[in-house]
Amino acid sequence: MRHKSNEMSEALPAASARPATNTAVNTPMNHDLNPADYRKALSCFATGVTVITSRWQDADWGMTCNSFASVSLDPRLVLWSIRKAANSLEAFTKSGGFTVSVLAQHQESVARQFATGDMAPRFVGVPTQRQASQRLRLTEAAAWFDCQIQQVVDAGDHHIVIGQVMAFDHLESATALTFWRSRFGRFEDLTG
Repeated sequence: MRHKSNEMSEALPAASARPATNTAVNTPMNHDLNPADYRKALSCFATGVTVITSRWQDADWGMTCNSFASVSLDPRLVLWSIRKAANSLEAFTKSGGFTVSVLAQHQESVARQFATGDMAPRFVGVPTQRQASQRLRLTEAAAWFDCQIQQVVDAGDHHIVIGQVMAFDHLESATALTFWRSRFGRFEDLTG
């Protein structure tokens, strides 16, 4: 590889012989951009799809979420975000914990079911298992993480919820559901 790299550099004109170019674009930020355009730009980042569940005031709560991410391996920390205007905000930020179920490819209908509507119907027909924490996990999920809330961070119109993973597992053969440009899909292995 080094040899190829050297050959390429020899084929290029010397730095002094190349014309100077300014590749920086000096475009001022336009804070008046349409929010829909901003959402479209954000949708270019492909994510996994999760359902976050909680147990609060003797009721099960669940919502679809694609802002889930790993924070730390030691200690095991994860995060996700919730809108401050969400009706379920207190259930997820004051319950003491949450469970993340990473949806498998065949669970697109589950993602849609947990995205809107009243809480009780969201769980209808979805196989779940109650954890020692009393929170539900979706049993057909590709992976799950049962977490205690460590911190809730105020961030614009959302709260970032950080949790310490107390228990987790995954299905080795499961293919994860993805979300890209407002469409569900799957990752494809490009290595052949």
